[in-house]
Amino acid sequence: MGCTSAVSQYSMNKAEVINHISDSYSPLTPTCKGDLLNKSRFVTPTKNTILVKEKQYSDKSFYIVKGCARAYYLNDGKDISDWFAFEGDFISSIQSFFLGVPSPHYIEVLEDSILLEISRESADELSNKHHDFERLTKNVAIKTMLQQQERIVAIQFQSAEQRYQNIISLRSDITQRVPLTHIASYIGITLETLSRIRKSQSRI
Repeated sequence: MGCTSAVSQYSMNKAEVINHISDSYSPLTPTCKGDLLNKSRFVTPTKNTILVKEKQYSDKSFYIVKGCARAYYLNDGKDISDWFAFEGDFISSIQSFFLGVPSPHYIEVLEDSILLEISRESADELSNKHHDFERLTKNVAIKTMLQQQERIVAIQFQSAEQRYQNIISLRSDITQRVPLTHIASYIGITLETLSRIRKSQSRI
């Protein structure tokens, strides 16, 4: 991990980051914000850093201040992206973080990133002490669950063109930030099919 200068740039703004989390997910009291400030830390992984490995126990959750990340599986040697997260999103190995089991997937940052990290132990302490933090955790989990459900429905019922257009509508800069191979696997198509879709749409 690098980018220590980036940490110094953002360390003065950790309270601002926590305020943004409070505004975006669920309101936190000033006392809870202060405790979260003390229980969290900035980390600055460089591009392609693996945060979590398959079969590894992971007790960390990450809020993306700057950058992007993905969760992916390896299936018979195939790399299948399952989840993208950008600024303002949380990402973690949900099963490992909440259930204490080995992670079923990898988590990788796709850009030099600045993340706010919180451990499961700290999250449990905050949840036991602050009902508002418990609500925030619930809202983060619900948002993630709904995003995953939408992806499953899209793969089952939408055409490849619709799936690609949806992801562009949600994140117009995704093709500049995420390799096309990862986008293709995320929407359940081959890279060749994605290239044809992009080529046909460029003519419109």
